Amino acid sequence: MNTSWFLSVYVPVITFVFIAAITLYMYRILRGPTIPDMVLGIDCMSYDLAVFIALVSLYYNTSFLIIGSLMISLWAFMFDVYISKYYLKRELGD
Repeated sequence: MNTSWFLSVYVPVITFVFIAAITLYMYRILRGPTIPDMVLGIDCMSYDLAVFIALVSLYYNTSFLIIGSLMISLWAFMFDVYISKYYLKRELGD
């Protein structure tokens, strides 16, 4: 099944949607009233960026960009674990 025509139309159009979403996430990160709001903005931005990199990888038909997408997703997960541990114990290392 050849999906290159679909990707050639879809990826350039959806790029503007991702740019708008990342702009709104940056606003939430910079102006968030509480730390959980900022963490949520970072999480959403990280996962959206990972999905966008995966789409670009499909668009250019390369598998090298998928590695970066996976690393961003793992970083976002580790960030969540770090923040939740900090909030539970208020100190790291225990």
